[in-house]
Amino acid sequence: MSHEKKRILILGGGFAGVYTAMYLEKAMFWGERDQYEISLVSLENYMVFQPLLPEVISGTIEMLHVITPIRRMAKRTRLHTREIVSIDLERKVVTLGPEFLPKTKELPFDHLVVALGSRLNYDMVPGMREHAIPFKYLGDALRLRTAIVQVLEEADNESDLAERRRLLTFVVGGGGFSGVECIAELHDFLISAVSSYPSIKVQDLRVVLLQSADRILPELGASLAKYAQNILEQRGIEIRLQTRLSAVTAEGAVLQSKNSTEPEFISARIVVATVPAAPHRLVEQLPVEKDKGGRVIVTPEMQVAGTPNLWAVGDCAAVPQPDGIMSPPTAQHALRQAHTCASNILATLRGTPMRRFSFTGLGKLASLGHRSAVAEVMGIKLHGFIAWVFWRAVYLSKFPGLDRKWRILTDWVLDIFLPRDITEVRIFHADSVSREHFHTGEAVFEQGDFGDKLYVVVKGEADVQRDGQSLATLKNGDVFGEMALISDQPRSAAVMAKTPLDLISISRDAFDKLVTHLPGVKTSMNELFQARMAVVETLSKPPPSNDLPS
Repeated sequence: MSHEKKRILILGGGFAGVYTAMYLEKAMFWGERDQYEISLVSLENYMVFQPLLPEVISGTIEMLHVITPIRRMAKRTRLHTREIVSIDLERKVVTLGPEFLPKTKELPFDHLVVALGSRLNYDMVPGMREHAIPFKYLGDALRLRTAIVQVLEEADNESDLAERRRLLTFVVGGGGFSGVECIAELHDFLISAVSSYPSIKVQDLRVVLLQSADRILPELGASLAKYAQNILEQRGIEIRLQTRLSAVTAEGAVLQSKNSTEPEFISARIVVATVPAAPHRLVEQLPVEKDKGGRVIVTPEMQVAGTPNLWAVGDCAAVPQPDGIMSPPTAQHALRQAHTCASNILATLRGTPMRRFSFTGLGKLASLGHRSAVAEVMGIKLHGFIAWVFWRAVYLSKFPGLDRKWRILTDWVLDIFLPRDITEVRIFHADSVSREHFHTGEAVFEQGDFGDKLYVVVKGEADVQRDGQSLATLKNGDVFGEMALISDQPRSAAVMAKTPLDLISISRDAFDKLVTHLPGVKTSMNELFQARMAVVETLSKPPPSNDLPS
């Protein structure tokens, strides 16, 4: 008599999720492999080795060398590369979004492991979603590297000094591990790259790190954090403590210092965001108990209380440690949580006792670029070149797959002798329809500019100006910018943000397609154009004379 397989479903393709699958495979007895089915859902078919991701920015490591195919790590696990639409705990079903065919897919489960990690909380910083480059995934690192090369190419031939300064200013929000390692590699790449641009000198660069706390790297001891800050400042990186990123626009970053009530604006074309973090959308929707940060509260056995078939690991889980604190969101903790989770799922299925999570951490490492790092390992503090060698040795040993280890080691050796690659690979294209944010007083466009977009006001107010005179105020739902697109003439007026302003922008190409092919749009645009022209003609007439008739 055949028995139906027990289905173990894992959501998330990061350290916690992939290693849970790996440990499940390794811990199963030979006879159990036909009894249990392991499935994993991830948007990508690879796992990113996050600690080495900053080195993709500088080109120290080739992009594909920091990832490992999930299928080679968990060979007996069924992989689904789709977006997760919903989780139904009552029906014990996870619904996946469509792929090539417009059809959803349902995956039933007996045990569910939630390892969905965290995301950037775009809602906390206006304009961050529209104008900042996040730094969390492989695509983010490649996008940032491409953007850096683009602004260097543009700055090398820019004659406008204000725009040149804007192009050569780089702002990174967040002074934790991710932000510090990102800005260190970004700065290293800039220093090595500018030698190829005749009109750009090192002193033209401005690189700014924002940290809301009173020191960078709060995860480390004060002495190591101070050493890291001194090293970065000696290289020319400007560190602004007790200062947070409060808004981002197409023209730069709005800063808010704890010591001032007035915001400060830094003009920059590249703003990188590494904070703030928020739980995954699906984790927010789960009907289970969570902590203040939105993480799922689990027992030391990695089990969600009151739900024997639900488990949570990694950044999305609040895991208690024996020392009384919650497990931090690091790779070393995720690996041990995955091991505990896998052991306890099998213990539940076998009817044997479960084990408790007992790991408290071996140490913390942070690369500072330029062959320097800081490390705190089992109470021993290291910094400088020795810490950098130790940092590389640790992460090379932890990287999954012998082939990837050799590739990374080769990249590091070649980096000593060969110059950094500065080729610009334009694989990212601007969206035809996108959101944009402008802070008070910032220009959406200037009078005389080329008409490249149509705008719709989503939130806030804008002032229409001609020759410095205010003509009208635009509010929610108002459309503007169509005159330059229809007439193919430069902008006849300027539009300035009267308050913090959120807009929907539609590119010229998308606008032309809508007007040409969508019924009613052309008529509406022509009516709007005629109304605008009537207003322009009225405003253009000279005022009536006050002279008395003779």
